[in-house]
Amino acid sequence: MSSLPQFVRLDNAYTTIIFDCQGRSPSLLYMGEPLSTATDGAMLSLLSTRQEAKCAPVVEPPVSLVPTHGEGITSAPGLEVFGQQDEWSAGFQTTAIEQQGLKVTFIGEDEHRNMLLVTQVVLDENSSVATYKSTLTNTGSQAVNLAYLNAASLTLPMNVTKIKTFEGRWSNEFQTADHDLFFGSYVRENRRGKTSHDTFPGLIAFPQGTSELAGECFGFHLGASANHKLRAEVMADGRSYVQFGELLFPGEVQLAAGESYSSPVLYSGFGCEGFSSLSQQFHNYIRSNVLKHNADSKPRPVHYNTWEGIYFDHDVDTLKALADKVAPLGVERFVLDDGWFKGRRSDKAGLGDWTVDESIYPEGLGPLIDHVTGLGMEFGIWFEPEMVNPDSDLYRAHPQWALQTKNNPHVPFRNQLVLDLTNPDVVEYLYKVITDVLSTYPKISYIKWDMNRDVNHPGNLKGKPAMHGQIPALYQLIQRVKDAHPGIEIESCCSGGGRVDLGILQHTDRFWTSDSNDALDRLRIQRGFSYFFPSEVMGAHVGPRDCHITGRNIPIEMRAAVAMFGHMGIEMDPRELTEQETGALKDAITLYKSFRHLTHSGDLFRMDDDKLNVKFGYVSKDKSEAVFAYNSVVETPKTTPLRFLFAGLDSAKSYRITRVWPEKLKEYSPSILQTADGKVFTGEALMKFGLQMPVLFPQTALIYKLDAV
Repeated sequence: MSSLPQFVRLDNAYTTIIFDCQGRSPSLLYMGEPLSTATDGAMLSLLSTRQEAKCAPVVEPPVSLVPTHGEGITSAPGLEVFGQQDEWSAGFQTTAIEQQGLKVTFIGEDEHRNMLLVTQVVLDENSSVATYKSTLTNTGSQAVNLAYLNAASLTLPMNVTKIKTFEGRWSNEFQTADHDLFFGSYVRENRRGKTSHDTFPGLIAFPQGTSELAGECFGFHLGASANHKLRAEVMADGRSYVQFGELLFPGEVQLAAGESYSSPVLYSGFGCEGFSSLSQQFHNYIRSNVLKHNADSKPRPVHYNTWEGIYFDHDVDTLKALADKVAPLGVERFVLDDGWFKGRRSDKAGLGDWTVDESIYPEGLGPLIDHVTGLGMEFGIWFEPEMVNPDSDLYRAHPQWALQTKNNPHVPFRNQLVLDLTNPDVVEYLYKVITDVLSTYPKISYIKWDMNRDVNHPGNLKGKPAMHGQIPALYQLIQRVKDAHPGIEIESCCSGGGRVDLGILQHTDRFWTSDSNDALDRLRIQRGFSYFFPSEVMGAHVGPRDCHITGRNIPIEMRAAVAMFGHMGIEMDPRELTEQETGALKDAITLYKSFRHLTHSGDLFRMDDDKLNVKFGYVSKDKSEAVFAYNSVVETPKTTPLRFLFAGLDSAKSYRITRVWPEKLKEYSPSILQTADGKVFTGEALMKFGLQMPVLFPQTALIYKLDAV
């Protein structure tokens, strides 16, 4: 073992990561700002040497990447396994360390218990994001049961005292809450069978005082599309760490001789200039490593989705009329939502019977698709493949295809059950019916792939819990569909933002962020979403005048301004639009198209939340142009609002500032908006001194375009 390195180091322009390999298993020693080569692991290890304390271990067991009972750790283990002997007390000795550039693989063996543990770490070349994945292999002849294997346990710097977490509910996803780290564990567990609306698998750790634009912070996200758990713990000895992994049901994973289990991937990132800088690192990573096309290769087309326009009330002439209404607005993709297939007149029947309902579409979908594409729009369609209604031909023929557990009644949930994707017959059926539709109508270029209930009884035909197998089967099914129909794009929808993660995004192209199209709700939802995910994958639609979920009546200018900063779309009955609203919406879509190259490729800068306004902007990589939004939510408690401090600009450059939205602004008296519009100011003045904001009614949004001169 003496030939193994005592320290392993990964460096790029954005971060340095150092692992301590002096003990039996590797542990994270340092992550943060780039270090010079003069500062090495040995130096940091010496500086961190801790003395023996009273009534404490002589040498504290390390928080290794996968802490085990065999190491004597008294924090949460990263591995829980048992068999017929003493497998529960596994302890691994590092036997090999393989490093190739920014990728390192740590290999540990427990020869006594016949297990092999491999943890792979890859630091991205162009961001501070590193990925962690652990794999356990049973090298013995007897089966062992795996209860848990973390992707990684990562120690936190000693100055980190707070965490930002993400919670919410249906139609109110990605709400953030800041907590003090405390003596003990902050634990979130998700058993819903989807990423969930309420327990997003991510958190941000940071020192007191970090803000959107200043201070260090560390982001962690598990790319798990179903059950997961996360932990942030301060131990009795003062050390702290985070731990992420898949949550397994009892008996869900049994490893026979030679079999392996791999955790989902944990993504970690570092920002040195506030939470916005951390978001920029994740956005850069996703754009470079996950997305299939970018702002230059294919701009994100403006959507029209039929759901909140007509719901289940499908009629060919009506749908053609809707297409006629939205195409002149600048819409580029028409998505036919739920209600097109056999027996689907409500949410009570039809799921699973994926053939066109001939009573509604006597000539099939062809005439509608030809009409839509003839207007210059792409055509998309809605599926919910993982679900089945008991009132369907599929369920009547194959009730055993639904996930279930014996002698336990199904929990009622939206009149539907979940299909068992661990059953190959189910997957083959779904692949055939989906690709049959796509082959029959080759002009379909987009699928909105939905999933609308929790998985309450995830048992398969063998009586075993199925979620661990369900998700890989889902990924494979989606990929088979895409491979069979090159160019097809797929949206991940789960009653809105119930399945938003980097596991599913590896196989899809867009998220439906939330079922709430309320612009005020969306400001908070989209802000929370933006901490990890870039705007081009954030479905954002202009909803009806009176929001169908909150009942709020919000002006078209505000609704459009909020939708412009995601992947923009419309979801309403366009026949409700007045002449004024039609003009405003058309102008908004034109404006979105003029700067989507910037919002879908630039750096995001969020301003700190003052509970009155939501403020943010996107700046191009070369600092030559920017677009900023000021959204008034609550009336200012003072007679006049504060100045707007821009961010991310080049202090040495000068910028022409233009208010591009709304076209007309009602004001009590002339403000600087009337005199500053089109004028040139230094980036230094705009960032350090700021622009005086006008007195605005709540529910008013201002958008500024800045161009270097």
